[in-house]
Amino acid sequence: MATKVLLVGGGAREHAMARALAEGGAELYSVMKNRNPGIRRLSKDVLAASETDIEKVTMYARLRGVELACVGPEAPLEAGLVDALEKEGVRCAAPTGAAARLETSKEFMRALMARRGIPGRIEHWVFSDIAEVKRFISGYDKGVAVKPVGLTGGKGVKISGDQLLSKDEVVRYAAEVLEKKVGGQSRVIIEERAEGEEFTLQAFSDGKRVSPMPAVQDHKRAWEGDSGPNTGGMGSYSQQDHLLPFLRRQEYEEGVQVIQRTVDALAAEGTPFKGPIYGQFMLTREGPKVIEFNARFGDPEAMNVLSLLEGDFLEICNDMADGSLGGESAAFGRLATVCKYVVPVGYGVSSRVGSEITVDEKGVESEGARLYFAAVNEKGPGTVLTTTSRALGVVGVAQDIEAAERRCEAALSHLGGDFFVRHDIGRPEAIKKKMERMERIRGP
Repeated sequence: MATKVLLVGGGAREHAMARALAEGGAELYSVMKNRNPGIRRLSKDVLAASETDIEKVTMYARLRGVELACVGPEAPLEAGLVDALEKEGVRCAAPTGAAARLETSKEFMRALMARRGIPGRIEHWVFSDIAEVKRFISGYDKGVAVKPVGLTGGKGVKISGDQLLSKDEVVRYAAEVLEKKVGGQSRVIIEERAEGEEFTLQAFSDGKRVSPMPAVQDHKRAWEGDSGPNTGGMGSYSQQDHLLPFLRRQEYEEGVQVIQRTVDALAAEGTPFKGPIYGQFMLTREGPKVIEFNARFGDPEAMNVLSLLEGDFLEICNDMADGSLGGESAAFGRLATVCKYVVPVGYGVSSRVGSEITVDEKGVESEGARLYFAAVNEKGPGTVLTTTSRALGVVGVAQDIEAAERRCEAALSHLGGDFFVRHDIGRPEAIKKKMERMERIRGP
């Protein structure tokens, strides 16, 4: 089993991955553009570089003699990092550029699902001409979601009746996507608006088999009450039975089958998917519908599931890379988690950069919580500086969601400085609203 591991990325997701790899005995070599103190402490060596500088990252891997690579963010996957590493003889628990199109091109993902008859599809249309968009919208009377085709860091989607309050606003945003090439292309996808509750279902994949993880619900909106602009994710929770308060076992299994069918489809088309994969689903009256796929762990969802992993993550990553994944190593504790992100003031609109946050790590751990450093730079012992992105992930772990949320809040009291947190995530009253909403949508 390979133990010299390259880890790419410098956020809280990657800190969670680093901790899980180190617990399995990995010798870590990390690449990140910021100075994440949690990853740095767990690593034998660190390269400060852009994760998409393919030549620099592959040269570093060659010089350090790494045997296995794990990639956290999506941008280096799109840039072809895995393809370059595999040419150097480095095995990868992450997808090639062709397989990662499942995330990096929403048009490819929708076409694959339609071509292979994968369940969970929603109606969609792809446009490159704003006049065609106008004609379509003028004659379409249902709600829509407007999305750039390519990557936008989870912040490019706008929904009619929410961020877009009229047909004119839908057309204007579609025009903005086309004119500015948001997501890297002058193409826009318009999808039917799916009504329900979103949930994330992640799985390990070795190109043939998938091994599912506990379901998680992320919270994209910046402010409490699920309001404000979309962000990369403000926090998330999971339930002790690995379902969610509004998610039934059959619906969970339907989601797993969608992921398995998608992995089967990629293999059949000659682009097998190896590595963590996740489906972002909308649980509707008709069952789970695919909002998007991601070719990696979720962020923050990785913190929820890796905080519960009882198996050997290093072994799992080796098995994914080798195509020999078994279910026995991917065991998760029957506990609940609540993750809340500490973010810079103004995050989602205009982040305050360079703010100091003091961190009492032992105090956080004393509350039964885990701390993961995100996109911060270390100033000195116990002090980090904010960047434009999320700063710290705090995860409470307990017997149920309510107790995990209390532990998360207690842990947050051991942080100091000027920052923002969505305190409503995982609270009983917030979850009750979601359950009641799902009951109304399901109907009698």
